[in-house]
Amino acid sequence: MWDDFQARLDALDQQSRLRKLTARSASGVSLSLADGTPLLNFGSNDYLGLAHQPVPGNHAVEQSAKRLADSDACQAGSTASALVCGWTEHHQTLADKIAALEGTQSAVVFPTGFAACMGTIATLCGPNDLILSDQLNHASLIDGCRLSRAQCVVYPHRDVDFIDDHLTQHRQAYQRVWIVSDAVFSMDGHLAPLPQLVQISKTHDADLIVDEAHGTGVLGDHLSGACEALGVKDSVHIRIGTLSKALGSQGGFIVCPQIVADYLVNHCRTLIYSTALNLPAVHAAIAAVDSLPDCQQRRQHVCGLAAQFRRFLAETRWSPAAQLATTLPEGGSGTESITALETGVPIIPIMTGSDVATIAAAESMRSLGLYVPAIRPPTVSEGQGRLRVSLSALHSQADLQRLIDAVKPL
Repeated sequence: MWDDFQARLDALDQQSRLRKLTARSASGVSLSLADGTPLLNFGSNDYLGLAHQPVPGNHAVEQSAKRLADSDACQAGSTASALVCGWTEHHQTLADKIAALEGTQSAVVFPTGFAACMGTIATLCGPNDLILSDQLNHASLIDGCRLSRAQCVVYPHRDVDFIDDHLTQHRQAYQRVWIVSDAVFSMDGHLAPLPQLVQISKTHDADLIVDEAHGTGVLGDHLSGACEALGVKDSVHIRIGTLSKALGSQGGFIVCPQIVADYLVNHCRTLIYSTALNLPAVHAAIAAVDSLPDCQQRRQHVCGLAAQFRRFLAETRWSPAAQLATTLPEGGSGTESITALETGVPIIPIMTGSDVATIAAAESMRSLGLYVPAIRPPTVSEGQGRLRVSLSALHSQADLQRLIDAVKPL
């Protein structure tokens, strides 16, 4: 009955691409496998360490933590979708705090970041529209483009000239044009050329949707993301984020003008037909947002570790800049700022190439007591296998040195 499924799984196994769920337990940057094997974790997106170590001494954070621990005030589940009765005063508080952080009229909280990305694009973009989507965008953005029924053109990674040329030729054929991009690309640590994308969107009367999943909590003076860091926050009217990475909780959000929020509340299926975000996650997210003003030292530490590791890679054959195909505009607005900001992004790929080589490198790391996830197709393109290093503010200088020493003999 399931022979066709088994055949496909066998094919994945032969290609070194079969994936399995593995039970693990984590505490800070320590990871334990089901058999008790301890590993130093370089796979988590907990960039500020807030999932494991909230910031002490912040009254707002302490109050949120108290609510989180109070079982009478915080039931486990939200019990219904947001429009039925699942949207509580705590959800509204979280949305208001996110909107204040991002400097927008409104914010809408989703059960997951994937739901926020996919649902927003599928809802706002329509069959008479054109979407220009970066080649390396996250799967949630890609699926949203597919569901939207809009004409979708995938442009070469960060190639703003392609976008400009395409819109010069074809803009008039469409009712709306949307440019969709990650702010920080999750497998490469690249930043999108946001200043150039903003300029193109203004020139061609296009709308820009940016996913700040890996920028929120890491970039910008107020830690609101890459748009803030590159000075274009007020020009990117629709921004998507997640609560599950630097903020250490669960869920996703969109910040936007009120009219867009109202439209999503009435039309977005991933919001309307999903149970609202659970209340423990809501309170944890509130505490995380409240703690961001006190997280500058954590941000500086993790970005410093990232810069140090990139310097090491730049002196070796593992240099990601030498191995990753990328098109970044030469000169022009924001290019120097993008290059400087990328140095501190806590996502660093170690390019290995083939699937077999990638698995072997990950096993080598594991034998030395390190967990560095192996990333293979279809997550990345053929021949672009890699170890994806994710750094956290909870990593110490000694932890980074262990990683460097482990990479040297590869």
